[in-house]
Amino acid sequence: MSTSTGAGASATLTLGNDLTVNRLGFGAMRLTGPGVWGPPADRDECLRVLRRAVELGVDFIDTADSYGPYVSEELIREALHPYDGVVVATKAGLLRTGPDEWPVLGFPAYLRQECEMSLRRLDVETIDLFQLHRIDTKFPLEDQIGELVALQQEGKIRHIGLSEVNADQLDAARAITAIASVQNMYNLTVRTAEPVLDACENHGIAFIPWFPLAAGPLAAPDGPLQRIAAEHHASPSQLALAWLLKRSPVMLPIPGTSKVAHLEENVAAAQIDLTDAEFDTLSQAGAAQA
Repeated sequence: MSTSTGAGASATLTLGNDLTVNRLGFGAMRLTGPGVWGPPADRDECLRVLRRAVELGVDFIDTADSYGPYVSEELIREALHPYDGVVVATKAGLLRTGPDEWPVLGFPAYLRQECEMSLRRLDVETIDLFQLHRIDTKFPLEDQIGELVALQQEGKIRHIGLSEVNADQLDAARAITAIASVQNMYNLTVRTAEPVLDACENHGIAFIPWFPLAAGPLAAPDGPLQRIAAEHHASPSQLALAWLLKRSPVMLPIPGTSKVAHLEENVAAAQIDLTDAEFDTLSQAGAAQA
């Protein structure tokens, strides 16, 4: 166990060249209704989750205009504004046409519109990290990234990030402007983004894994995750987070929840120090499930 407590036990990384955050953040997608559509069932509990996260040392909150849509950003503003010591990241590039429906739209004017609306909802003059939620192949990448660069030059965006890209797309975006982060699905058993993670390490780019708690059969009662978790008096999901934190110094997991108790369990994972042998065991077991 680390001697630090809360999210501060996870060490830090720097987004861009000026935003240093603890390496265990919070993903705000679940602060919504079923299908990431509409308001949450317990709005007050969601506000408590956000405030408790900051109390526990979480200083990186990830959201998107499409969560709700708009619901997550509005809750973040209500709970945390003026965000003292907290970095808020959001995204644009997806439409919402109903529960679990996410059409991609990277039309530059739409990206600008959504940035302007996120500025209003979050009640800020500058968004710390603005991420292109998906690359839209119907429009040139240069136009999509170029619009974000224009917003950055206008002072409306501090840093630019990407989501669900491959290594070639990351290289193409980096040829246009500096990229501060990449957010791809990545966990113990889903590692198709390894080449992107390697590129992020090489270039000092934060890698934000979404769906970080997935462990599948590894969490079975007789599985390696359960056995090692028991040795640390931890849960399998905590071990999954601890593995991510040890996997790379640029890793910034953002486990999300709408319950304070689950939040506290997730944040406690930052205190788990896996041995090299435990890390290797989990890595090999996860690779076998991939």
